[in-house]
Amino acid sequence: TNKDVIKILGNPSADDMANKRLNFDAFMPMLKLVDALPKGTYDDYVEGLRVFDKEGNGTVMGAELRIVLSTLGEKMTENEIDALMAGQEDENGSVHYEAFVKHIMSV
Repeated sequence: TNKDVIKILGNPSADDMANKRLNFDAFMPMLKLVDALPKGTYDDYVEGLRVFDKEGNGTVMGAELRIVLSTLGEKMTENEIDALMAGQEDENGSVHYEAFVKHIMSV
């Protein structure tokens, strides 16, 4: 996450970040640290989305998922959400979250 990167950089101020340059040799150790952080698993993501499955039918409302993606954790832009959710909503505006998780993990 952005917070992890900021921490790795030594928690610089916004002014420092605006003026800071980073060369490739300094970037690679940071990339390795971030890459080594634990990643969420398929089951983690499905379990997280299951919370929003009010009817217990394996779906969440696309509109609700869009709100979650734009407000929680690493907030996504509307364009990023549109790209991620393209073709994922059914005719009722629902998203089958197990298929959605498989989709996002393959991107």
